[in-house]
Amino acid sequence: MSDSDLIARIDALLPQTQCTRCGYPACKPYAEAIASGEAEINRCPPGGAAGIRALALLLGRAELPLDTECGEEAPMRLAFIREDECIGCVKCIQACPVDAIVGASKRMHTVIADRCTGCELCLPPCPVDCIDLVPAPAHRDAAREADASRTRYEFRQFRLQRDDAERDERLRAKLTSL
Repeated sequence: MSDSDLIARIDALLPQTQCTRCGYPACKPYAEAIASGEAEINRCPPGGAAGIRALALLLGRAELPLDTECGEEAPMRLAFIREDECIGCVKCIQACPVDAIVGASKRMHTVIADRCTGCELCLPPCPVDCIDLVPAPAHRDAAREADASRTRYEFRQFRLQRDDAERDERLRAKLTSL
């Protein structure tokens, strides 16, 4: 199996919450680190024991207990914005790796619950602490939703790179017109 195939198979077993609790900026870099032997298979709290078991089986490694330095396994939770307290700072929108939060500057924000992965990355930047984590409905399962979450994450990364390139091009055009 090629390295890229192995990385893809490992990445496919991760829940794609993009939570960074494993110590990597997203699920795919963690998959790359596992494939290269630089990271253990037990650093994904959202994947929990089932994820560790699946990775161990794929890689022919021993199962390990979840690394508690990365967090604890827990039922899926979703972000919920107390909209009457939201000041519209957009910091939560910028932090969300899957574009599950919508709103505008100085306007109320809300979470699209069906897109939220429960990564918790929106909590620290909120200056008014108006975001709660609530239990996900019983039908939600990060593992079953991993492909859709990965697609949203990848599209967000593409969009941010495109926006940066367009901004750079506008700045270059302004500088050349001076």
